[in-house]
Amino acid sequence: LIEERTNEVERSQKSLVLLLEDVNEVNLELKSVNTILDATNKELEAFSYSVSHDLRAPLTRMDGFSKALIDSYSNNMDDKAVHFLNRIRVSSQHMAKLIDDLLSLSRITREKVTRQKVDLSQTADKIAEELKASEPGRQVNFEIAKGLSANADRKFVVIILENLLGNAFKFTGKKKIAIIEFGKKIINKDEVFFIKDNGAGFNMKYYNKIFTAFQRLHSNEEFKGSGIGLAIVQRIINKHGGKIWAESEVGEGTTFYFKFE
Repeated sequence: LIEERTNEVERSQKSLVLLLEDVNEVNLELKSVNTILDATNKELEAFSYSVSHDLRAPLTRMDGFSKALIDSYSNNMDDKAVHFLNRIRVSSQHMAKLIDDLLSLSRITREKVTRQKVDLSQTADKIAEELKASEPGRQVNFEIAKGLSANADRKFVVIILENLLGNAFKFTGKKKIAIIEFGKKIINKDEVFFIKDNGAGFNMKYYNKIFTAFQRLHSNEEFKGSGIGLAIVQRIINKHGGKIWAESEVGEGTTFYFKFE
């Protein structure tokens, strides 16, 4: 009996030694992965800096030179030449905006979430006032529920609401009276926020494209934009452990739902 127990102890000790060796091996692998991850993050930061300065600066100069030519020499040019210069300005500004949005997407991926109680209603009210002031000739009714709040990162909440309310404002641009609603529902016992509009809407068969960067369901001539805003919003909500989805119908409008964990 003593011999059997001794053998069991020896087997247990051998198993423990093997287990410790496996744990040490995993720790070494994790350390190696973390080293690679740190190096990758540094490379990404360097790339972002390069994109910001090396690519954006020439575009800014191109826009500036084109404007200078129009301001100083438009009287000596025919309408076609002025038109082409204006096209250069529009294209360079659009490209600069794409670069800025790409950098935002990259930055958001790396930033940490710092949660606190955020007044969503107050934030939305401020954004709504700014949107209405940008196009004072439009009739836009914002219906923002009072007392909406969430435990989330304040700076990220601003980005979420700027994009979702901005989208609703943009895609109701052809409505005589635009209606944009921001409220809250309880769905499957979860607190879910929604932003609803009566705008252009989209065909749900293209739903999988709406959260993909640079994918657009409307032409830039119809509705301007870079096609990255919803990708940014989804990434932020994912960082909060939440979820975002949408329901829409062409010509009837769109409702975006989102929740935080």
